[in-house]
Amino acid sequence: MLDNYLPILVLVAIAFAFAAGSVVFSRLVGQKKPSVVKLAPYECGMPLFGTARDRFSIKFYIIAMLFIVFDIEVVFLYPWSVMFKRLGMFGFAEMGVFIVILFVGYVYVWKKGALEWE
Repeated sequence: MLDNYLPILVLVAIAFAFAAGSVVFSRLVGQKKPSVVKLAPYECGMPLFGTARDRFSIKFYIIAMLFIVFDIEVVFLYPWSVMFKRLGMFGFAEMGVFIVILFVGYVYVWKKGALEWE
């Protein structure tokens, strides 16, 4: 039974060896010239202002949750599309109901103004 898993274990060992070797090699060969600019925090190319404890608008979190909800739809669409011919008309109808429910939810969110970024 170990013969079946031996290639996987060898691959994992090679991956870990490559990762560790890359880190060690960059430590040995890489330049070490720290400066004030290099040690300063960097955030999107913009200078820092305020504190890390600033409050975000609730709209940010609502849009993030909506993105996740509508993005998960793809997770359900992929297996359905792979098994489309086997599922037949029943699978098509079930996915149609699923899409309609998601569309109604999307229209509701849109009408409520949750997607407005003001």
